[in-house]
Amino acid sequence: MHHVLISDPDLADNSLLNKMLRSELVNCTSDLEVLRKDPNSPLYSVKSFEALSLKPEILKGVYGMGFNAPSKIQETALPSLLAEPPQNMIAQSQSGTGKTAAFVLTMLSRVDTSLNYPQCLCLAPTYELALQIGHVVEQMSKYMTSLRMVYAVRGGMRVTRGQLIDPHIVIGTPGTVLDWSTKFKVFDLKKIRVFVLDEADVMIATQGHQDQSIRVQRGLSKDCQMLLFSATYDSQVMKFAQAVVPDPIVIRLRREEESLKNIKQFFIRCSSLQEKFHALSNIYGAISIGQSMIFCHTRKAASWLAEQMTRQGHAVGMLSGELAVEQRAAVIERFRSAKEKVLITTNVSARGIDVEQVTVVVNFDLPVNMKGEADCETYLHRIGRTGRFGKRGLAINMVDGSRSMAIMQVIERHFERTIQKLDPDDIDQVEALEEDS
Repeated sequence: MHHVLISDPDLADNSLLNKMLRSELVNCTSDLEVLRKDPNSPLYSVKSFEALSLKPEILKGVYGMGFNAPSKIQETALPSLLAEPPQNMIAQSQSGTGKTAAFVLTMLSRVDTSLNYPQCLCLAPTYELALQIGHVVEQMSKYMTSLRMVYAVRGGMRVTRGQLIDPHIVIGTPGTVLDWSTKFKVFDLKKIRVFVLDEADVMIATQGHQDQSIRVQRGLSKDCQMLLFSATYDSQVMKFAQAVVPDPIVIRLRREEESLKNIKQFFIRCSSLQEKFHALSNIYGAISIGQSMIFCHTRKAASWLAEQMTRQGHAVGMLSGELAVEQRAAVIERFRSAKEKVLITTNVSARGIDVEQVTVVVNFDLPVNMKGEADCETYLHRIGRTGRFGKRGLAINMVDGSRSMAIMQVIERHFERTIQKLDPDDIDQVEALEEDS
């Protein structure tokens, strides 16, 4: 039996792991969906800011702000944002996800401070948001001593018709930016290299902003990189986004209910480790399971379970804390290539394991946070590995007492989905699972 044991690896390990796994990222991570022109080209994701080959002064600014590793949206968006030739992007992203830092990083990377004219333009729906974005620019460009920025907002700097301005970055609201560029002609839209439109959903709800934004965008050159961000992505925002951003990569957050739509969830009441294993044996004996992942809370439980299942003739791989990154990569690769059908893991997210053929996820222990409370996000990440790409999936939760019953009920309430009871000794009910998966 191939024993590999994995917990949360450090960043260096993570990036090495990604290299070993050919840096491939499945188009759907459990909460991001990426749509792009060429679905066959690999989609790279980064686990560290160093991997982006940033200018040293930008990297210093990023670390100075206290960012140690990219957030979820940054991991996926930054490699595309900083690629050559520049790529246009529409990204759905709530505040607090690091999207401002992502587009500020892009603007700073594309600016040539030896040229004395505006090269990056950011539109925001309100004066307050413009200032917020400007604050991030100031912090991140702290070591880019020659960088200049200006706010194009009502009541801000006075400009004179035809008198060209020399800041590298202009941040402003649509009406004032339109006046500056078309009426007063204080900067040339054709020379803008990066155009960002933030909070598009707020923008289209504000009288006049939508038309003004479109007019600004029409003045840009064809090879300007155009980026649009919005917290929601309904049909109205989508229509506006498509009018403003040609040929984009689209990053959308998959809503929790969409992630769970194709997954049947069950729970089994058990009073001991042995009973959990008995239930598992009945299920694995009765239905044909493609590939499955089993999550345990402790390494001890994972090792014990791996041993029991191997004795029953299952090809089992195991991931947990003390293994070297090479061994970890080898196990993931074996599971991906279906040499092992069952992967038992203690790791919270088992990152990097996105296997299309996973049809069953078993929570041998329900996920809890450091305080022992239900961890709904981890639950979603775990069971979201099945039911991918529109396929049906199956999630089975082992409940071994009143505490884990309470945890499961919190999860049920959070996702507003009933988790059905399953009797592992009722052969008809177990065999019916096959039709569900």
